[in-house]
Amino acid sequence: MSLQRIVRVSLEHPTSAVCVAGVETLVDIYGSVPEGTETFEVYGTPGVDIYISPSAERGRERTDTRRWRCNAGLEIIVVMNSPSNDVNDSHVQISYYSAHKPLPLAYTVLYLTCVDITLDCDMNCDGRQDGSFVDKRQWVWGPDGYGAILLVNCDRDDLNCDDRDNCDQHVRCLQDLEDMSVMVLRTQGPAALFDDHRLVLHTSSYDAKWARVFHACGPEDSCEAYRHVLGRDKVSYEVPRSHGDEERFFVEGLSFPDAGFPGLVSFHVTLLDDSNEDFSESPIFTDTVVFRVAPWIMTPSTLPPLEVYVCQVRNNTRFVDAVSELAMKAGCKLTICPQAENRNDRWIQDEMELGYVQAPHKTFPVVFDSPRNGELQGFPYKRILGPDFGYVTREPQDSSVCGLDSFGNLEVSPPVVANGKEYPLGRILIGGNLPGSSGRRVTQVVRNFLHAQRVQPPVELFVDWLAVGHVDEFLSFVPAPDGKGFRMLLASPSACLKLFQEKRKWGHGRALLFEGVVGSNNQVSTISIDQVLSNNNLISYNKFVQSCIDWNREVLKRELGLTEQDILDIPQLFKTERRKAVAFFPDLVNMLVLGKHLGIPKPFGPVINGRCCLEEKVRALLEPLGLHCTFIDDFTPYHMLHGEVHCGTNVRRQPFAFKWWHMVP
Repeated sequence: MSLQRIVRVSLEHPTSAVCVAGVETLVDIYGSVPEGTETFEVYGTPGVDIYISPSAERGRERTDTRRWRCNAGLEIIVVMNSPSNDVNDSHVQISYYSAHKPLPLAYTVLYLTCVDITLDCDMNCDGRQDGSFVDKRQWVWGPDGYGAILLVNCDRDDLNCDDRDNCDQHVRCLQDLEDMSVMVLRTQGPAALFDDHRLVLHTSSYDAKWARVFHACGPEDSCEAYRHVLGRDKVSYEVPRSHGDEERFFVEGLSFPDAGFPGLVSFHVTLLDDSNEDFSESPIFTDTVVFRVAPWIMTPSTLPPLEVYVCQVRNNTRFVDAVSELAMKAGCKLTICPQAENRNDRWIQDEMELGYVQAPHKTFPVVFDSPRNGELQGFPYKRILGPDFGYVTREPQDSSVCGLDSFGNLEVSPPVVANGKEYPLGRILIGGNLPGSSGRRVTQVVRNFLHAQRVQPPVELFVDWLAVGHVDEFLSFVPAPDGKGFRMLLASPSACLKLFQEKRKWGHGRALLFEGVVGSNNQVSTISIDQVLSNNNLISYNKFVQSCIDWNREVLKRELGLTEQDILDIPQLFKTERRKAVAFFPDLVNMLVLGKHLGIPKPFGPVINGRCCLEEKVRALLEPLGLHCTFIDDFTPYHMLHGEVHCGTNVRRQPFAFKWWHMVP
């Protein structure tokens, strides 16, 4: 219980007061004590609990036990737990005594009207609108935490509308309400009280920027019944008393957590006393609830796949067919963006990242549209945004976008534990430069957005040594049946050179790379293992690349809590173009992971005894984990353009089983 307010009583006339069920009222008698008073008695009608607090040290006692000395600092506390049937139907009587007279010197009467006012929502994240046993003014993380959750209503349930649902002040279809959180105002008490009292729902001008509230003012099966009452330019709303004891409000989020917005939004209901014509209205009681806007959550490649996206362009028919076959094996839906829409922009991984939002009452996917803005720019908004599929983007105000802002440079690890800290939703991985360097970095607005979600704290890796500069060029994750439940795959020039040296030792130095490459306008020259190992410039450059990957390896081991047993080194060589690295042969770690089915770039490595030794090495590393390797020819339509299978596909995956509000950031 919390202290409501102070009520001062008078000897000259009875006093009336309104109290709220379960909330303490402090009664001040000292302005009404008659001269000569030494003690007093306090009695209340049934349903009125009265306590005396003689001092802070002694605590409180019930008043019906004895007379009390009239000392300064003594407090009378009144509590009612049930709403009144009529105005002033309960009272408290205070009788004042002198030691010299048996009868009271005087008495005062405080008439009470009790109302029950609660602003409720799903505080416990279990689908119930009952916050009576938690502090609704707080939002607490963790398995034992509590707090209301708000979804950003960023999907488009009404296909006749051109924009997201939260971009206007109307409920366009009833399905829109399913994305909102319910807030219920319950009021019990005599109706006559509200002839000169009123209830106001309100928020701050700051919080009004982040959420919008609709009041169900009529039959809830009609969109016209939902009136916009709070949000943006509206900060207060007088709640009419014509709809009964329970008023339902629907709350939608307008923005994700970001720089300057930690994600918390508060709403209040205040009972105002307007009974005195000579004075302005005064507040009697305020109830508050706090919502946290649900974060946007990424899904790692180890989660089960639901839908695969790929672009059809003029020279990738066989690639699309191979991806389609792999998706069918994995039981995934396949969505193909036609050439008329992508205008030959095939890099669908770079254009968008597929994640989700979640509250106790609803979960739906949300696409994060990258600021790269290539020819695929309109695809996420025009084709993916729809019923129960949301959309978010972040665009810098200046021209600071670079290649690192494509979302091949945005990945997330599986769940990990690092340095004693649990990350049950994994950690976001983005590429940047070395600490203190002035090289390329992800634009600030994207970094701010990712950090503000809090549930997948980002780790920044070193990628500026790469020409394209994406983390998916040297790492990926695959599911595993043991250990931490996954393996991290790292591109490894050292492993590749070691493999080639072994093959040369066994007499296969003349085996050729790039045999069988077809469809390229520029003829690809074959090169033997002997030629690779005798190319000092290539060997020297790959030692540099290995040092860059090793730097990231140590960062990943530290920040993700990994050991060497969690890492598999995938053979890979790089070459230099304009002093930056690109894959020498198709980049094997840049793969499509669909459960146990892997779509791996076909490396066109040296063929020994009828089999590609690079493919054989990768199979030997991954198939013992129960994974099925399919090597997809992406050489001409992707590799020649400095991308691979992962760059040319995208995947919507199942959300985590773990609920984000159970973690402690």
